[in-house]
Formats: sequence, C-alpha cells, structure tokens
Amino acid sequence: MIKKSTYFFSLLFAGASLLIGCSDDDSSDPDGGTENPEATSKYIVTATPIASEGVADYILTTDDLSQGSITTEGNGIEQDGTYRYYLTTNNKFFSLLYGQGNPGAVTTYQLNSESELSKISDFQSETVQAFGAVNDDVLMIKISRSAESPIAYWYQLDTETSQFTAEGQINTQELADTENGELAFFTWITQVGDKVYLPYFTIKGCCSDTFGTEYPDEANIAVYSYPEMELETVIHDDRTSYIGRYFDNGLSVDENGDAYAFSASVATTNGELSSTKPSAITRIKSGTTEFDDYYFDIEAAAGGAYITDHVYVGNGKAVGILRDEKTSAYQTGNRLAVIDLYNKTLDWVTGMPAAETVLNVTEGMDVLVSEDKSTVHVGVTTETGSFIYNVDVAGASATQGLEVNGGVITAISKLDPVE
Repeated sequence: MIKKSTYFFSLLFAGASLLIGCSDDDSSDPDGGTENPEATSKYIVTATPIASEGVADYILTTDDLSQGSITTEGNGIEQDGTYRYYLTTNNKFFSLLYGQGNPGAVTTYQLNSESELSKISDFQSETVQAFGAVNDDVLMIKISRSAESPIAYWYQLDTETSQFTAEGQINTQELADTENGELAFFTWITQVGDKVYLPYFTIKGCCSDTFGTEYPDEANIAVYSYPEMELETVIHDDRTSYIGRYFDNGLSVDENGDAYAFSASVATTNGELSSTKPSAITRIKSGTTEFDDYYFDIEAAAGGAYITDHVYVGNGKAVGILRDEKTSAYQTGNRLAVIDLYNKTLDWVTGMPAAETVLNVTEGMDVLVSEDKSTVHVGVTTETGSFIYNVDVAGASATQGLEVNGGVITAISKLDPVE
C-alpha cells in the first residue's frame, strides 16, 4: 500500500507530443485485423504488482466489474516510474508520475474507435501536490512546505490540447495570515459553481515540525475566481478541524450546488494528534461564501469512528471510508459506510471483509460511481487478494466482484470510445 506520506506526485511542464500507443485489450478478427465495428466502453483498473519492490503500476481494461478476474502478469500497459496517480476528465485518462523531487511524465489515454486504450500525449512535468478538473482544464498546484519559501505555483492544463494555458503564484504565508507565520497547505481542489474552492490547513513549515500546526481546530477554504485565479475570500469555521486530508478531497458539491465539507480531525502538533473537535461534516449553501448551521457529527453517528475519505454519489448520499482509531494524519480507512447528508444518518456497508483484514482501500477520488448513481465500485485488498467490491448504495451492501491477480488495486475508472 502506498502511504499518504509519499503522495507527492509529479506533473507539469514541457511540450506535449501526440502518440498513438499500445493496448492491453486488442480485439482481433480471424483475418488478423484489429477493427471492432461495435466499440464499447471499458472499465480502467490500475494496479501495483505485489511481486517486487519499486515496480510501476499497470493499466488494465475490462468489460465487467461484477465477476471474473484479470492479472498484471503479462497483461496491461506498464507505466514508467514507481508511483502513479490518476484523473479521468473530458473522457481522457491522465496518468501522473510522482517524480520524487524530479520532473516526471504525464501520459494521457483515450479509448479509440476499436475500444483499445491508446496513448495520445506524453510530456514532462513539475511536482505538484493537488490537482482537479475545473471546466475543461486540469488545475494543478505545487505547494510549498517551507516557511523560508512560502510561494505555491498553480498551472492550468487544457485537456483538449494537452497544453498549459496559464500559470501563477500564491503566497501561502500571506493567505494563512497567522500570528506565528504558518503556511496554507491545500488539501485538494474543488470546483463550486464557477469558483475554485481550495480547503487548506496551516503548517509551520519549519522547526522539525513541518506539517504541525498551532491551529488544529479550524477549517479554512480559500475561494478563487476562475480562470483568473484571483482570491475573493477565505471561509472560516471553528466547529471542525481542517477539511479533507493531505492528498484527499474533503469537499463535495450536490445537485443543488451546496458544498459539504468533510473533516477527519487529524491535525498534529509536534508529531502528536492535537485536534479536539470530532470528525464531522459542515455545509456551505449554494450562492453563499460562509458555513451555515448544518453540522453532522460523524464520530457520534459511527460509534467513535472517523472519516478518512469519501465519494459523493448523488441525491444527498455519499460513501465514506472510515477507521475506528486515530493513529496518524495519514492512516487510510478500512470500513465503508453510506452517509445520508440530508437526513444525517450513517449505515455501515455489509458484505465487506472484516476491517482488521483490510490492507488497502482505493481512495475516494479513485473509486467509480456508476452512471445511474446506484453503485460505487471500490478496490479492496486483503491478505487473500485484491477485489473490486460493488456497493449497492440504497441497500448499504457490497458484493465481491472482479479479482485483480498479482496487484494492489489503486484506481477504477471508465472511458467511452471516441469516434
């Protein structure tokens, strides 16, 4: 399992070169051709092989997540570089390399007219710590963690052309505006209406306590215009700790345009967990730039468990990834629950492996919600193997589906073929 402390992946800059590449799911006719007149959508599953250290993810395709098996052995598209992170937007699949401080590759894939996964661009990048889809762009931010250099850099990538169209800077020390000079560290990027919301926690960026803070019991969201990326306001709340977690999206928008903010309450000070507020959910109503009086205490509803991540499904329902005991700001969850945001209820998902046997669960941004909003597909790895569990949202129950042999599932997505 890739721990959160390693989630600094690579992404940005250099020219894009168009390439048509290989496929792991070629469909050949008896005459040796590869044309498929009935092109269909494909599920994209990425997995890290477990046979050896320091190996790259494989991108696999499949027609069905409910049954059967696929394998990383002699199959799929092998990625170059050890750690990869993924984003699907505008019917394109972006594979982003964590360069460990060095520039790395960003590769883009589409499903061609024969339902084959094809590489359409490949370019080098800088290291960033937050990214997200905004309109037809991918917005990315390289975030400082040093009080001596408090500048964050943002970049806008046009998904149609694979070209960077704008860039700029944010002084995170000025944004945080704390008495002791802490920095704002963005947890993720979320589009809310025509604005960009950047939840952040403040960090010291020094003194052998880089990610520690003297302000563990506050939530902050910087609101920017888009595409200008001009700061409009900062939204504050002291009912929870910070929103989201490092490399985890803690903000989701429902069909009404209301933004729901999820707090794990895992801020640290001098290496110790220091939040005194419970893990909870708050809300910003559509058209406003302040938290209203909505408050849902997750720890109370979940018998003391806290939320580490989530995915919004629709109609006020979310699937949360939770854990019973707080031991670290970076610990991932091992239990699933269906959360009704409107009625403030939480139902544990049945049919899942016992929490103590779970080694890894795909993060909220790497699970797949079905088009009809009825099912959430989640990758779960235990000591006995890696499977996709298909969660029936209405019934809060899960069914074991596709097995991925030889690898730990890291992301699940879906692409439609291009004409």
